[in-house]
This record gives sequence, C-alpha cells and structure tokens, in this order.
Amino acid sequence: MTQDVLSTPGHLISLAARAFARLSESRLKPLGFGIGHLPVLVALRDGEASTQAELARVARTEQPPMAQMLARMERDGLIERTPDPTDGRRARVTLTDAARTRMPDAVAVLLAGNAQALEGFSEREALQLEKLLKRLIANLDRITGA
Repeated sequence: MTQDVLSTPGHLISLAARAFARLSESRLKPLGFGIGHLPVLVALRDGEASTQAELARVARTEQPPMAQMLARMERDGLIERTPDPTDGRRARVTLTDAARTRMPDAVAVLLAGNAQALEGFSEREALQLEKLLKRLIANLDRITGA
C-alpha cells in the first residue's frame, strides 16, 4: 500500500508552518516586524546572543543571510550595532528602544494567533503537540547534523 505523500506528517507540518508564517507576518507587519526577525528579537530581548555569529547560531541560519537581515533591521530602526570593546572585529547588536517598546505587542499578537490556531484542542493536546514537534525537530536536527 502506498501512502498518500500529501498526507504525510512532513507535508502537513510544512502546510501548517506556511499558514502560521502567513498569519504571523500579517499581524507583525503593522508593528514593523517580520516573521524572520523573531529569532533575533527574542535572542536580543532575552540576552541569549549579542553578536552576528551568536544570532546566526540561535536562529539556525548561516552568517550571510544573518548579515543581510541585520542590515535590514538596522535600516528599519530595530537594532543598533556598536563596536565590541573586547574585539574590534566584532560588533555588539542590541534592540533599539523602539523595537523593545513594540515587543510586548508582537508577542501578544503571536500568542493570540497560536491560541486561535489551537481552538478545539484541549490544553493536554496542545502540550502533547508541542512535545511531539520538539521531538520531531530534534530527530531532524540529528539526521541533518544541524
């Protein structure tokens, strides 16, 4: 028996990810953010990273795309770069006051979107889905060497 490729978890997760991205992008745009900014914004807000290399690692992307994103974010007034006092070859990246001020609204619209997407799911089901997706991502990272 051949499984319908359009009903596989990989395809369905891809569809869900694209739908989440469209939803999030439409809600973040009025706040001046894009869905691609999220890993950088959260990492900077939480103090997880402060250099381009660290941000690329946290966002699971390569350095060139991260450099391009940071340049756009700087142009849009979301981040500032200052020379690293310990290493002149690096720059420290921080959120601007404007970005920091809008972050709570961005988090709120994202959480509201997730809640709407999970309508009809019990709290237990939502937690189970989260755990399963984290396991799936860990498996994929192991397979791909990410």
